[in-house]
Amino acid sequence: MDAFYASVELLRYPELRGQAVVIGGGRDAVPEKLEDGTLRFARLRDYAGRGVVTTSTYEARALGVFSAMGMMKAAVLAPDAILLPTDFDSYRHYSRVFKAAVAEFTDRIEDRGIDEIYLDLTELPGEPREIAARIKQAVNQATGLTCSICVAPNKLLAKIGSELDKPDGLTILTPDDVPLRVWPLPVRKVNGIGPKAAEKLTLLGLATVGDLAAADAGLLQDNFGRSYSAWLMQIAQGHDERPVVVESEPKSMSRETTFERDLHPRHDRPALSSAFTGLCVRVAEDLVRKGYVGRTVGIKLRYDDFRTVTRDLTLDEPTADATEIRRAATECLRRVELNRKLRLLGVRVSALTPVGAVVPKPRLPVQADLPFASDE
Repeated sequence: MDAFYASVELLRYPELRGQAVVIGGGRDAVPEKLEDGTLRFARLRDYAGRGVVTTSTYEARALGVFSAMGMMKAAVLAPDAILLPTDFDSYRHYSRVFKAAVAEFTDRIEDRGIDEIYLDLTELPGEPREIAARIKQAVNQATGLTCSICVAPNKLLAKIGSELDKPDGLTILTPDDVPLRVWPLPVRKVNGIGPKAAEKLTLLGLATVGDLAAADAGLLQDNFGRSYSAWLMQIAQGHDERPVVVESEPKSMSRETTFERDLHPRHDRPALSSAFTGLCVRVAEDLVRKGYVGRTVGIKLRYDDFRTVTRDLTLDEPTADATEIRRAATECLRRVELNRKLRLLGVRVSALTPVGAVVPKPRLPVQADLPFASDE
């Protein structure tokens, strides 16, 4: 999907089309309705806090604002950009709608998250471009949103190609297209080459995929080891044998939040307790919606000095109940030091087991005492 979260927001606020819009603000970014019925939108220059950009429109990206960027840094680059809060319930709704539209064509679908899927079109009759055009039209009719599709021999090229002609792109990549369209790309454009590997490759003089394709095998093996270097040589030629995985089981489900300011376990106890409860409820709702229960409950804390700790507790019986999850997570909290301010709090449920169609809804946890009360 094209700039998915931002595009969903533009359905709600069509007057913002063509403008630089950044998604990721909190309650302060909710548009204010004026007496004449118009809306006053928050501006990025007025933001203060430690949040990060969830996504941005293509107009904001042209100014250098991208997802995962610190909001304060983004405000320097695009101070006049419109700032909107995130609405994940709405994004999940449109995600389900677009995937249902695609499922009318094939059930050979690999889910890669809220806004991305792989399809195996091998058995579908017709020309690839015509099939892709019909899928794009169906998604647009169902959601009012655009997507970009690449049809290619494998997942590696399909992923790369889906980014080449955004937004609203339709790309066909064949092995013969690799030298012309893939080799000029920076190595970081390949899914699986992270920032550290990309930096190391660049220092070796291998800045593009084409450089990598022409690289000496011994040089790669000396710097990246046998396994990873072999993979690098394969992907540089556009080779990928991974199948479309139609069925896969999640290993865990988690929710976490980074606070706008560091919160003290004692002085900010109400805010921490509320956030903690909300995380437990949302994890429970995720489990119920996806039809899973889990036996291991864990927490994640990041202190103001950026030190991160985790704790886990395995239950006697698997659960998707928010009260049980919160109770177990509280026991985990009792096993960590709460003598410093916190910048992040997270709750995770793992050791998942699928359940039948009938799953009890999670109950809202009672406000039990939490160990956010250090005297230090």
